[in-house]
Amino acid sequence: MSIEVIILIGGLISLVLLGVPVAFSLAISTLPLIVFDPRLDFGIVVHRSYNSLDSFLLLAVPFFLLAGNLMNEARVTERLVAMAYGFVGHLRGGLAHVNVLVSMLFAGISGSSTADTAGVGSVLIPAMREKGYDAPFSVAVTAASSVMGIIIPPSLVMVVWGAITGTSVSALFAGGIIPGIMVGLGQMGLIAYLARRRGYPTEPRQKLPEIAENTRRALLPLAMPAIILGGIMFGIFTPTEASILAVLYALFLGVVVYRTIGASNIGKVLLDTVRISSLSLFCVATAGVFGWMLAYYRVPYEIAQLSSTINQPILLLAAISLTFLVLGTFLDGLVVAIIIGPIFLPSIAALGIDPVQYGIIATVSVSIGLVTPPYGLCLFLASTIGGIEVEDALADTLLLIGVMLLILFLLIIFPKITLFLPSVLL
Repeated sequence: MSIEVIILIGGLISLVLLGVPVAFSLAISTLPLIVFDPRLDFGIVVHRSYNSLDSFLLLAVPFFLLAGNLMNEARVTERLVAMAYGFVGHLRGGLAHVNVLVSMLFAGISGSSTADTAGVGSVLIPAMREKGYDAPFSVAVTAASSVMGIIIPPSLVMVVWGAITGTSVSALFAGGIIPGIMVGLGQMGLIAYLARRRGYPTEPRQKLPEIAENTRRALLPLAMPAIILGGIMFGIFTPTEASILAVLYALFLGVVVYRTIGASNIGKVLLDTVRISSLSLFCVATAGVFGWMLAYYRVPYEIAQLSSTINQPILLLAAISLTFLVLGTFLDGLVVAIIIGPIFLPSIAALGIDPVQYGIIATVSVSIGLVTPPYGLCLFLASTIGGIEVEDALADTLLLIGVMLLILFLLIIFPKITLFLPSVLL
């Protein structure tokens, strides 16, 4: 490894450990090399940042975020909770099952795990506490289930991944459906076991008319993922056009149907969306510069040479997953995807691994980083809502992470899990 690469990567790690925001750390870590390497100049920062953002596909990021925020403001979560309660509330540990099921449903609406944590957690963590669930378990279930927000489509990480690797976003969306459902069902299986051991309560079984009514009230919100994914899969519109349609549909529900969004709160929704999406896209820009610097100093070539010694697809995917898991613990999933995603593409192609399988495995791997400290954004957010320290919820969170690691292993061993729906739908 050259001294330049050591300066680049060492600078990034040092800045992150010092608490500098990741987006700024990525940019600042490149400055010493730009200053002292006569072959480089500051025009590279502007040029590569612009190139990283110059993608029609990336326009979907702020629009999907806005759609998710609008659905949150429209109080859609409460309708989804009421519907899920009728289906799984009567099971042992019913509210925990409701938590997971609502996260699965909300994932198809927001495309963001943090929006899932905030929306579902604010409703269900207090409700679980009132019913006798201990706070660490309530927080752990909320945080771990919210990672489905970037696995089940529409996923912002998949949109960015498609833009930087040239992989079909439609195929990635289709490929993420079964793994996302597997994560949800796996977590519910573990919850059922823990609920019996710990004596968590059950909820009264709802009668069929009440279940039907609550389902009817949730049909309009649930129509959003059906419209979006159906339109993308069948080529009616692009992911970017779908994101705009999602915003219009969310506005229709919040302003016209439910009348929960008005002049008093639309400004707050827009401001929150601008703040979150600008941070995400700024990360895309600075990570683009950082990734270009890595390529300039031949890091992808060296990694490709190293990975060429691995001649088994399963072993290569396992090594790649481990890389994403480790980096996702320290960095945002978007940043990891932008920097590392393109580096392994030559090795993936050389062994005949489908790029869709690669993209889904990478997405699932970085999603785990959302609940693993020191980054663990969803775990931190859920802990704040639950009023406890992150360390208190870590034990239960690790149990749920174990389920996700098992599913990740199955995705590596059995490519058909991720490739079946793309082959059928596309």
